[in-house]
Amino acid sequence: MLSIRSLYQTGYGPSSSHTMGPAKAVKLIKAQYPTLDFYEITLYNSLALTGKGHLTEEAIKESLATSHVAFLTAIDVLKHPNTLLIKGFEKDELIVEKEVMSVGGGRIVFVGEDEKEPMIYPHHNFKDIKKYCRTHNMSLSDYVFMVEGEGFEDFLQGIWEAMKTSIINGLSTRGTLPGPLKLKRKAPDLYSKNADKEVPEITENRLVSSYAFAVSEENASGGIIVTAPTCGACGVLPAVLYYMHEKHDVVTNERVIRGLAVAGLIGNLIKHNASISGAVAGCQAEIGSACAMAAAAHATLFNLSMDQVEYAAEIAIEHHLGLTCDPINGYVQIPCIERNAVAALRAIDACGLAFFLTDSRKISLDMVIETMYQTGLDMNTSYKETSQGGLAHYYQEDDDVNCW
Repeated sequence: MLSIRSLYQTGYGPSSSHTMGPAKAVKLIKAQYPTLDFYEITLYNSLALTGKGHLTEEAIKESLATSHVAFLTAIDVLKHPNTLLIKGFEKDELIVEKEVMSVGGGRIVFVGEDEKEPMIYPHHNFKDIKKYCRTHNMSLSDYVFMVEGEGFEDFLQGIWEAMKTSIINGLSTRGTLPGPLKLKRKAPDLYSKNADKEVPEITENRLVSSYAFAVSEENASGGIIVTAPTCGACGVLPAVLYYMHEKHDVVTNERVIRGLAVAGLIGNLIKHNASISGAVAGCQAEIGSACAMAAAAHATLFNLSMDQVEYAAEIAIEHHLGLTCDPINGYVQIPCIERNAVAALRAIDACGLAFFLTDSRKISLDMVIETMYQTGLDMNTSYKETSQGGLAHYYQEDDDVNCW
């Protein structure tokens, strides 16, 4: 598996695969061929169908500022769902042609070229990692710090600061999100709307949801967030960590950093053995993965056992199996933002179940990751970030019900 540093990335929303990945690809080509003055870029499949709502063209044009860019779109089911064909010209002469896959979480792969990021993890499934940790009497977070090496704790501290900033910014910003849906930003109202005689359980739900909304709305507006594991699912893990850190004295900064390490390990396992891309495996790969990461982090915050961490993450994925990716108009807003809040709450519940029921479980984390991947492969393409099925298909502007 790759370093967790490639999983947690700080950058502009609203989509790691549609904005971060393509922007990174063209920047690399521009740096390698600085004299190019014209680009022809073909967006394939999901990038072609939902690129407008995900601001793909804007991200590419900004990354290639001062150069002229022409865009084409095409459907080719034999190519990866998020594929770009980049042609670079100098004075009408074709200088470079590269095909790139944006595989999720901001990571890109140049077709036909060797991987440049090294595989640093010696184990590639949770079973082997757990066995190693038990043999060497170490925790999951100890294992991560051992593999990642010097400076990783400082890296995670930077990730945590970025997550907190995205929550604070989201809670303090009102207005309407960009795009034709004209969706009102709801995080500030959720955070401040304390109902009369509000019971503690409702307060927890409201606050956790407000934090998830805050980050997701920052993402939807093109603000700076952390992929966890993607932009579309970026609100789940920060919401759980922030709430628990604010509520419980025992959840120190050091525990949060360890929670981030374990969450990153779970996300890495899913990324390596399945997918974190909605275009490949539907929203189960994004929100389901984020929920599993948050559930594992939550268990780590309270020093639960490795078995309990595993079970919490397994529950979180299992109950997102088959979840479709069907963003209305291609914008990462409906149903994406609410899904972040629901998944954050579900992560807390998954950890609670794991606390009591771990000894009776029958399904391993490795098994449910494989199940999620196969479910995604079987899923109809219209439900995988193409805006051709589900809510995206049935939504009509005339059906709007404004409840705010």
